[in-house]
Amino acid sequence: MAIPFRQATFSGVAVDASQYPTDGLPEIIIAGRSNVGKSSLINRLTDQRKLARISQAPGKTRQVLFFKVGESCYLVDLPGYGYARVSRTVQELFSKRTETYLQENRPIALLLLLLDIRIEPTAQDLQMLNWLEESGCDWRIVLTKSDKLSRSAAIRHHRDFARYFDLADENELILFSAQTGAGTEELRSVIEAAVDHFNDL
Repeated sequence: MAIPFRQATFSGVAVDASQYPTDGLPEIIIAGRSNVGKSSLINRLTDQRKLARISQAPGKTRQVLFFKVGESCYLVDLPGYGYARVSRTVQELFSKRTETYLQENRPIALLLLLLDIRIEPTAQDLQMLNWLEESGCDWRIVLTKSDKLSRSAAIRHHRDFARYFDLADENELILFSAQTGAGTEELRSVIEAAVDHFNDL
């Protein structure tokens, strides 16, 4: 199924389950720490520079954001985690909203966990990964900001992440750059396949 990514529109925000969409369309979850590039990834995927607002200050996304892609699916931007300059109370609120969303039996077709290719996974990244492994959801890891490294360094870090996560095939990790567009078509294909699989269930 070809997904009309360029037709994506901002659908709304939610602070609790009563505000989540109810039309049952498959949802593509985008999760990761603050400043990992979730908004940039959404904008590159949809070919719209300003669809998702890119904050200069990490930790600003405090709600669950929904972007409807035609009548195909939603892109769902979960609150970023791990930003030290917000209070512990706010950090717990981010975590609670993410946890509430993930426990709501949503029509999740795929969860994309974004990791900065330059930074070793944090305890919170590993916590999210553990949840993914236990959830039964389809998921992929996306290594963002690959343009910040030389090609040889990006390849080396890519290999290191595959070894870190004990992956038999390092191609399970998607190498992505919102700046150059590297990995965009691969990511679109992965999302389309996940939506097709979800719709076939």
